[in-house]
Amino acid sequence: MTGGILDDSQAETLARMFKALGDPTRVKLLSIIAAADDQEACVCDLTEPVGLSQPTVSHHMKLLVETGLVAREQRGRWAYFSIVPGALDALASTLASSS
Repeated sequence: MTGGILDDSQAETLARMFKALGDPTRVKLLSIIAAADDQEACVCDLTEPVGLSQPTVSHHMKLLVETGLVAREQRGRWAYFSIVPGALDALASTLASSS
């Protein structure tokens, strides 16, 4: 994605991702999912580690889904979240290519 100058669409996509990660809670939620054995977590398992209510965690997760960093799958009454393949790599390569 960053082999050269970004086009407007690429720049907007990356800016939304970085903006979403500008909140420490969302960074922590993403790290919890990334550290899980299968890089997947139920919303029910995300509330305690961040010390927030389920609706607040769901709001943070919605923002991560909207930016394309995380995918959401409904299973019964619970939502499960996983890292979108390649999303973190795109962010990392953007940072690496700018240094």
